[in-house]
Amino acid sequence: MTEVRGIIGSGTGKGLNGTIPSSPFPSSVNVKPSLYRAPVLDIIDERALDRECLSQSLVSHGLNMTIVLFSSIEAWMAKYSGDSSGLLISLGSHDFTESGIEESIRMLVTKFPELPVIILSDNHDLRQVLTALDLGIKGFIPSAVGIAVCVKAISLALSGGIFISTESLPELRRLMSVADQQERKRAEVFTSREEEVISMLKLGKANKIIAYELALRESTVKVHIRNIMKKLKVHNRTEVIFKLNELFS
Repeated sequence: MTEVRGIIGSGTGKGLNGTIPSSPFPSSVNVKPSLYRAPVLDIIDERALDRECLSQSLVSHGLNMTIVLFSSIEAWMAKYSGDSSGLLISLGSHDFTESGIEESIRMLVTKFPELPVIILSDNHDLRQVLTALDLGIKGFIPSAVGIAVCVKAISLALSGGIFISTESLPELRRLMSVADQQERKRAEVFTSREEEVISMLKLGKANKIIAYELALRESTVKVHIRNIMKKLKVHNRTEVIFKLNELFS
C-alpha cells in the first residue's frame, strides 16, 4: 500500500513523503492546517507503475485528496478502515464483464453501499458501461480521456453524481432508439394486460401468483397465456420467454 498526499488548495503534488504543507489554504476557511484532514481516494490497479503515475497525475492536476494505492481488491479489503471517500478501480485492458471482475465489484458495491466506486478502463463498450451502472458504479471513465477530465469525473462521482463519457452517448442514443422501436412493436402485438402477464412469466411466477398480483381469476390468466402463446406460435411458457428474447431483445 502506498500513500500520496496533495497540497490542499493548490492542487500540486508533494511526492510520496506523506506530508501536507501548511499552505496555501483558501482564505474563506478558518481552520488550522495541522487539524485539516484531506478526503481519501483509494486506487486499485494491479500494475505498480500505472497506479503510481495515475496517482501523481491526479494530484498534480488538482485532485485535492489523499490517495492510497493498492494492487488488488483483496489487498484493499484487508486494509479498508471505512475512512475512504471513494474507490477507483483501474481495469487496464481487462473487460468489466470478465469472469471474476464483475463478481468482485458486485460484492464490493453490495458490501460497501455508501462508498462511491468508479471504474477506469481501456474498454468503454456501452454494454459494459451499462452493466457497471446497473451494479451501482458511480462512474465509468475511459482511459482515453485526459487527466483533467478524469479529475472532474472523480469529483462528480464523489459528489453524488454519475459519470459516463460523451463517447458513449451516440451508442446510448442508438440503443434507446432501438428499445423505443421494440416497445412500439410489442404494443402492436400484445394488449396491456398481456404485457403485465408476460412480465410475470419472465419472473417465473405461477398462474395462481399472477392471478393474485393482477387481481384476476386464474382461469383469466390461463386465457391470456394461451393468447400470448398463440401470437408467438409457441406451445409452453418456457418457449414464450425464448421467443420474446428472440424477437424483442
